[in-house]
Amino acid sequence: MSAVYKDDQEDWLTVCLKYLLFVFNFLFWPETHCRERIKESSASEMAELWTRPKVGGAAVLGVGIWTLLEKSDYSSLLASSTFAVSAYILILAGSLVVVTGFLGCCAVIREQRGCLSMYFFCLLLIFLIELVAGVLAYVYYQRLSEELKQHLNQTMTENYAQPGKEAITLAVDRLQQDFKCCGSNNSHDWMASVYISSEAAERRVVPDSCCKTITPLCGKRDHPSNIYKVEGGCITKLEQFLADHLLVISAVGIGVACLQLAGAVLTACFIYLLYKEEEDFGTL
Repeated sequence: MSAVYKDDQEDWLTVCLKYLLFVFNFLFWPETHCRERIKESSASEMAELWTRPKVGGAAVLGVGIWTLLEKSDYSSLLASSTFAVSAYILILAGSLVVVTGFLGCCAVIREQRGCLSMYFFCLLLIFLIELVAGVLAYVYYQRLSEELKQHLNQTMTENYAQPGKEAITLAVDRLQQDFKCCGSNNSHDWMASVYISSEAAERRVVPDSCCKTITPLCGKRDHPSNIYKVEGGCITKLEQFLADHLLVISAVGIGVACLQLAGAVLTACFIYLLYKEEEDFGTL
């Protein structure tokens, strides 16, 4: 009697784990009738299923791409590439999530230990990648303020409007217009600029991008009615902008990493129960 009860209990656990894994994969490969669809689909229908948006993977990819697009113009102003690297890692992880969501659904349906083992290791890999992205973003968030204080003013004053530094020039102009600021700390920072000291400045005291209304040579006049005078300068605005993005990357990276770890644990338990079932069947 106890042996029958034990077998029933293991069967119940197997079914529970199977459907828990279905729910998990639904987050990353949302096909509510995936079992029937995979068994009955033709090659063209399988291709259509494969190309559908995957909720979790699309979200991770979206955050990575959004981060790169939003901050790409300012990347030349940063001394470190950590921010961009975190976003690229997030995009890589999102792509892997999309692929493993499909693999996981197929593996659970067919109950093949080989496929499930591959799925398990893929989840562990994604867990590590997401964790790295999240931790990198958080660590960079902690030292962002110090890095900007050390490098932003120097980057702006030494490289603005200099030959071969067009990317920095465009980034500074957009920074000052987007955030309505002038100079790293204030407009007086431009007095030490290589550009302002040169003949190319044509007696400007600040770049034209500091002006509230940009007109040719408007930078000759630095009165508050003409240029942006913001407390804390551009460094405060840029720091807040980047910090917000870093917190999003960190939260998404660590959050999805935890989900992948939970999926890996469920998969390991499912593999163990399948192994026990095969072992028990072999002893009959």
